[in-house]
Amino acid sequence: MDPREKEKMTEELYAMDISDAVWESAPDADPNDVRVEIAYLQGGAVGMRSSEDPDTVLRFTEAEWRAFVLGARDGEFDLT
Repeated sequence: MDPREKEKMTEELYAMDISDAVWESAPDADPNDVRVEIAYLQGGAVGMRSSEDPDTVLRFTEAEWRAFVLGARDGEFDLT
């Protein structure tokens, strides 16, 4: 992808209004514990944040999120 296209896509992603996003965490997560939360956004994008810092939101395009999830399933992020 052309760097200018990528930059434009990122700008649009972060300009998106997510004020009414529905945040989800693991179904068995204790609401009093710090946890990762995700929200499905327009156009297949995904937002990710920590419950401890809900104002800081990372945003991913659908393709970026898919690559992350597939990598996680393959163990690319395992610490051991």
